Amino acid sequence: MNMHTAISRDYQRVEQALNFVAENYRHQPALSEIAKSVHLSEHHFQRVFQRWAGISPKQFLQYLTVKRASEYLQRGHSTMDAAYEVGLSAPARLGELFIRLEAVTPGEYKAGGAGIEVAYGMHETPFGMCLLGETGRGVCGLQFLGTATTADTALLQLMSRLPNASYHEKQMQTGKTVSEIFSAESKKSLPLLVSGTAFQLKVWEALLNIPEGGVASYAQIAEKIGKPKAVRAVGTAVGHNPVALLIPCHRVIRGDGMPGGYRWGLGRKLALQGWEARGTANP
Repeated sequence: MNMHTAISRDYQRVEQALNFVAENYRHQPALSEIAKSVHLSEHHFQRVFQRWAGISPKQFLQYLTVKRASEYLQRGHSTMDAAYEVGLSAPARLGELFIRLEAVTPGEYKAGGAGIEVAYGMHETPFGMCLLGETGRGVCGLQFLGTATTADTALLQLMSRLPNASYHEKQMQTGKTVSEIFSAESKKSLPLLVSGTAFQLKVWEALLNIPEGGVASYAQIAEKIGKPKAVRAVGTAVGHNPVALLIPCHRVIRGDGMPGGYRWGLGRKLALQGWEARGTANP
């Protein structure tokens, strides 16, 4: 078993623990209580968590946006620009990718992606297994697997975006892209090719403007795109994001500062927020 696989397996326990933290956040559970929730001794849980995150559970939990977002909102910040107040001087933890969003053409959209070739593959990541799909013009899908999303379900969802495209399993090709996405040293331009309505594209573009380590509420996103009354529609568009992590819907929180839902699981959302907050925190 290689290190990448070990980290991915550790993540399963970490995700369960973070789900427990999210459900019991208000009474600030002790480390022993969190460890018990995943049926591990405190010492063993500490070791598993440290191996996955590189820091202790206590340190990691301090970075979570659940707490930090509440603090910002309580101080009266009410616009998306408040996200920029999060410390951004330190290097990013998951790599510095420069994302360029491109939509399929109206003709391609109408034709269901006919003529487009999509390579796909399943891969281990620090946040569990994922399915990545990419074309010659960019990544078109990134989905995390879990209890609610099996490999077969993820592939069907990927294909539903461009139902008439040609799909080919190419593990080596997509594996290189996955390595670039999750590498702390990566500093490349990564194009995305997405299919969506004009409204969805506006929302996804707004998500790309939330800095790493920052957060924004659904209402703030609606305000940013000039549709302040479309908060519910924004939530729906966020939920239909086809490219996890790269289009950072995990940075969207509820108006009260709590994390809210996430298509790929609340524990994973907290894990992503914690890693990003850790990477952008001032030393």
